[in-house]
Amino acid sequence: MLSGSGCIWHLLRPAWQPRPAVVPLALALDWTLGEPPGWCHPVVWIGRAIAAGEGRAPSGTRAAFAYGCTMTAAIVGGSALAAMIARRSLDALPGPIALLAEAWFLKTLFSARALVEAGRDVETQLSQGNLPAARDAARSLVSRDRSALDERLLASAAIESLAENAVDSVAAPLIYYAVGGLPAAAAYRAANTLDAMIGYHGRYEHLGKAAARLDDLANLLPARAATGLLLLAGALAGGDVGGGLECLRRQRGRTESPNAGWPMSAMAGLLGVALEKPGAYGLGDPLPPPDLPAIDHAVMVVEVTTAIVGILATAVAWLRRNASGEPGRRGPHTHVLPAASRP
Repeated sequence: MLSGSGCIWHLLRPAWQPRPAVVPLALALDWTLGEPPGWCHPVVWIGRAIAAGEGRAPSGTRAAFAYGCTMTAAIVGGSALAAMIARRSLDALPGPIALLAEAWFLKTLFSARALVEAGRDVETQLSQGNLPAARDAARSLVSRDRSALDERLLASAAIESLAENAVDSVAAPLIYYAVGGLPAAAAYRAANTLDAMIGYHGRYEHLGKAAARLDDLANLLPARAATGLLLLAGALAGGDVGGGLECLRRQRGRTESPNAGWPMSAMAGLLGVALEKPGAYGLGDPLPPPDLPAIDHAVMVVEVTTAIVGILATAVAWLRRNASGEPGRRGPHTHVLPAASRP
């Protein structure tokens, strides 16, 4: 007999259980189909919920902070709960359809293809000498003012975003799925989206403080693990691994974020270029500024990193599933378990 709490956990646990085949299938959906339209995109729904909550925020310092804490908890918790319900509802579907539906859901929580396409778009516009178009293309990568950015700073911004979002938009969601299924991946994406929308100084100083701190915490381990995979990808993609390690060692703490400096400093060293956000940080000095081939090289590193993360996330999900006991296998349990931050 299960106690009340044990019965609830028995019912909910499959929602937190990853399916190994979902990761490669989700990556295949991402690379072939790209982003779904906004009306059926969970991250777009999360963004709308954040915007609606922001519009009702009080103006006082303490009131804004308390409201921001409550809003952050509600959106992150609500996203995890919605993913849990969605995952449990898939159990009523035939196996292949349930697998495809879960892969689609996971695909909406990361954006590998969109990231590399955005980087390539900036490179294309710069190669054509179209600075205004390059600034416009960089809008999907960075939130900073782009109106005064020249070719060097636009190339730097693109590479910085490729490096940071290799963690935020690709590696971290897949890592969270591998260890906690759809609810963990959805909760991470909600926290990251909150930080991207309100985790800033100035206007959002108090409203977004909880969101910013939660995102820092959520990325603490993924940023470091993904930076190691970025260096491995750099080795496979012809980067300077020694330079990446040295730049990481010396300069990872130069960013305000405790996490962003890890992949960005490693990428600067791998490519042998200096990255700069004026008035905020400089990474890779005294290396030369980035050129157009450096953007292409950064895209290649991100693509290889995505492949490595996909392989490892699949392996971790497989190990977790086997450790928990699968249908038709002996396991420790007697019951059967059903199967985009911008710098």
